[in-house]
Amino acid sequence: MPVEANTAASDSQSVVDVINPQGKSDIVLVCEHASAFIPPEFHDLGLSPAARYSHIAWDPGALGVAQAMSAGLDAPLVVQHVSRLVYDCNRPPDAPGAVPEVSEIFPVPGNTGLTPTQRRDRAERFYVPFRDTTAAFISARIAAGRPPVIVTIHSFTPVYQGVSREVEIGILHDADSLLADAMLAPRAAHAGHVVRRNDPYGPADGVTHTIIVHGVSRGLLNVMIEVRNDLISDAQSQQHYADLLTGWVTAALADLRPGGFGLAGMQTEKSRHA
Repeated sequence: MPVEANTAASDSQSVVDVINPQGKSDIVLVCEHASAFIPPEFHDLGLSPAARYSHIAWDPGALGVAQAMSAGLDAPLVVQHVSRLVYDCNRPPDAPGAVPEVSEIFPVPGNTGLTPTQRRDRAERFYVPFRDTTAAFISARIAAGRPPVIVTIHSFTPVYQGVSREVEIGILHDADSLLADAMLAPRAAHAGHVVRRNDPYGPADGVTHTIIVHGVSRGLLNVMIEVRNDLISDAQSQQHYADLLTGWVTAALADLRPGGFGLAGMQTEKSRHA
């Protein structure tokens, strides 16, 4: 049963974990915004308790969905354990949003007026271990002849800057849309769900950093999945959406390899159509 976790981390060694590293699936799951934890020395970044545990600090429900997918698929899951307000590991160090001074409508006092050295220190402490752990794990899979499919799991708020969002599930991609296209192909399984491409965010919003670095740049199949967080507010709903998304990803991969060729063959097939 998936659980929602506000995982504690006190130093760079505990910023990131790989759950189920021996998982047999060809899919590697990533959850960059799994936790609202802010190390004590940051004094809650000057936020009120309501803001500190709101969607600006993490992706509520995303970890529960990712954990359930990991269990169902027997897939490794890379998890980041520190609030994205301390450092957003789905952003490169030079992006203003990596250490945001404002998130949605909320000022973040503890991020205001940081020097370049302070921002660099945040990146070294939180981003680099996450990036390097993820890259090393994927490299090991490739070296073992098992190039993985990269699937990142996120959630989004149903109301953003006062505007309600109709979309329920976003299937996001950057330059490589192959897996996203297959997931978005008309399916009976989509009935009853509002599913859209690059919505509520897309590449123009700077949200595809992880899939670019670890998927697109390596020629690996990749997709970013966003689920509206009011739909995954408890363990039962997280399990439901995990099962749903697992079915969609599995069906999409089957569509991409109708002849039964493995992922190594799939990469070759991608290169033929590039």
